[in-house]
Amino acid sequence: MYPRHMYNPEGFKNTIENEKVIGFQFDMKIQYYRGVTLSIIRNIEVTIDEEKIAREDIRFTVNGETFTLEEMRTVIDNRWLFGQYATVTVLKEGGLKTGNHHINCIQTIAPSYMPMILVHGAEYDFEIK
Repeated sequence: MYPRHMYNPEGFKNTIENEKVIGFQFDMKIQYYRGVTLSIIRNIEVTIDEEKIAREDIRFTVNGETFTLEEMRTVIDNRWLFGQYATVTVLKEGGLKTGNHHINCIQTIAPSYMPMILVHGAEYDFEIK
């Protein structure tokens, strides 16, 4: 899919918790033609400004619930619907500096009824204000 369909241009911001910047977040849509249970999402890879983010530093929030990528492997009662934005939070002390940034995010989905794993990604330039 195209980046303008995957990312919410207004969803890029630093994440603040207890008055401290603990990382940054962005909103994205699933790059698949239908909604899925979280258990079939095998990975979400994030590279920001050419820095690959460690898997354990990524959190995924949809329908008001937040999971690590490892926890998602067992979640069968929460669906990420087609057209719905989910929030990806990256734990990174201090977040992102004000200014322009470049993201590449890759979604890996393994539908049980398909003989292959689907890998979709998109790059996008955004600004932190």
